[in-house]
Amino acid sequence: MARQVTVSDISDQRTLTESTDAATDDTPETPTALLDRAQQHTTNVAAEQFPDLPVEAIDWEISHRAQRQAGVTKYDPSTEAITITLTWTAYEQHGWEQFSETVRHELIHAWQYHEFGDADHGRTFARWTDHLDTSQHCERFTAPKWWLVCEYCGGRIGRYRRSKTVRNPEQDCCSKCGGAIRVEEGDGH
Repeated sequence: MARQVTVSDISDQRTLTESTDAATDDTPETPTALLDRAQQHTTNVAAEQFPDLPVEAIDWEISHRAQRQAGVTKYDPSTEAITITLTWTAYEQHGWEQFSETVRHELIHAWQYHEFGDADHGRTFARWTDHLDTSQHCERFTAPKWWLVCEYCGGRIGRYRRSKTVRNPEQDCCSKCGGAIRVEEGDGH
């Protein structure tokens, strides 16, 4: 079930045109400064790589709640609005140099939405990752509350919510080998 985003979830939300006069710093210390730095970085990269992408129309937000995604790009097909949400906790954990990869990752998705009305991590995305020095997935920045561990192959999957599989691991099996699953408590408690 989708959760409704509330104002308390997002403290900073602006478009690029609202922050053109703001100074940028290589090491943002506030969510607003992070938005400014990310927008400037996106403008620079897009000018060279995606000149037809209207980066000034991209809406930007900061999330203080996300635990699994360092960034996410959303698209509203009815208005063609593109919104990039960056996770403050991920930025604090990784710093600007590493986090700028997330910004470029989300820029690829913004371009995909602009060009195709859809975005994924398929071939179109993959052809840009090396070129823009980014990756398909972000590093973990918060510890999972639980780990699903396969008894047979030892595979581990982090879980942040008390899902049905976390509550009843005996009713599920490893997706790789079919082995039994046990639950271990993680450091995120």
